[in-house]
Amino acid sequence: MCMPVRDDHPQIRHDWTLDAVEALLDLPFNDLLLQAQQVHRACFAPNQVQVSTLLSIKTGACPEDCGYCAQSAHHETGLPREPLLPLEAVLTAARDAKAQGATRFCMGAAWRHPSDKHLDQVAAMVTAIHDLGLETCVTLGMLTAGQALRLKAAGLDYYNHNLDTSPEFYGQVISTRTYQDRLETLEHVRAAGLKTCSGGILGMGESRRDRASLLRQLANLPAHPESVPINLLVQVEGTPLFGTAPLDPLEFVRTVAAARCLMPGSYVRLSAGRAAMSDELQALCYFAGANSVFYGERLLTTPNAASDRDHALFDRLGLRVEALEPERREPGGCHRPHGHPHA
Repeated sequence: MCMPVRDDHPQIRHDWTLDAVEALLDLPFNDLLLQAQQVHRACFAPNQVQVSTLLSIKTGACPEDCGYCAQSAHHETGLPREPLLPLEAVLTAARDAKAQGATRFCMGAAWRHPSDKHLDQVAAMVTAIHDLGLETCVTLGMLTAGQALRLKAAGLDYYNHNLDTSPEFYGQVISTRTYQDRLETLEHVRAAGLKTCSGGILGMGESRRDRASLLRQLANLPAHPESVPINLLVQVEGTPLFGTAPLDPLEFVRTVAAARCLMPGSYVRLSAGRAAMSDELQALCYFAGANSVFYGERLLTTPNAASDRDHALFDRLGLRVEALEPERREPGGCHRPHGHPHA
C-alpha cells in the first residue's frame, strides 16, 4: 500500500523495507496507478509538467566502465571525443532552451570527477546561466565536499548523481565506482545545501526486486531527492548492455507509480528512452505521477523525443508547462504550485 493521504498531505517516510516496496510494485496495475494519482494530486498540480533541457558540455573518454554508457573509454561505440565546450556556446544553448520553454538547464560532463580547473570553468557557466533566470543543474561525476560548496557559491541549484540500480545488481553494471561512492557524493551535495537529482535506469536486466531495492535506496535517503529521473535503457551498440531483453513497458509505468508513492514531494522525471516510447505509454506515466521531462532532441549523446511531438502530446493530454517560480518547496515536502488548487 502507498502511504495514507491525510489532510491532502501524504506521509513522508524514510524507513521503507524492501518487502514493503516490492509489495507496492506487486499491486494490481489499476490499484497502484490509482494510489499514485491520489498522492500526486495531493502534492502537485495534476496537469502540469516541469521541463528541463540537458546539454553535454564535455563528451566521451570517460574512465568509468558503466555498461550502458556510450561515453565510456572502455567501450567501442564510435562516439567522437570532444573537449569542454566554451562558455559562449553553452550560453547560446541555454538561451535557446529558455526560449523554447525550459525552466531548468542541465549540463553533463563525462568525468570520473572534475579537476579544480574544470570546476572553475563549470562554475562560470553556472553563474552565467543562473543570471539568465534559469534553474541550473550539473552532473560531473563524483564530488568532494569542497567542490560541492564551490558549485553552491556559483549559484548551482541541483546536482545530478544517479544511483543507477539496486546495490545488489550494481556490480553487474559498473566496477570502477562503488555504490558507496555515489552515496557519499549525494551526502556532500546535501551538506552544501544543493538540491539533489537522483534516480536510476530501468531495463538493464535487473529484476523487479532490484527495482524495488533502487526505489528503497532513494526513498530512504536522509532527504528525498527533489528530482527523481527514471530512465529507460537506451541500447547503444558497442556497450555491454546492447542486446539486453527489453523491459515490459507496463513494468516501467509501475516503477514510475511506485516512485511517486514513495517520494510524494519529488518531481518524477521521464528521462532517457522517451524517443522509443509511444504516446500512450508516456500518457500512462503522467497518470502514474511523472511530472517532469527532459526536453530537446538529444540527451547527452542519445536521441530524445522531438520537441514538436512533446508539445503535441502535452496539448492532447491537457498538460501545461510549469513556469519557473521564485519560491520552491522545502526539500522532501509536498508542493502545490500557487494558483493551481488540489482539484
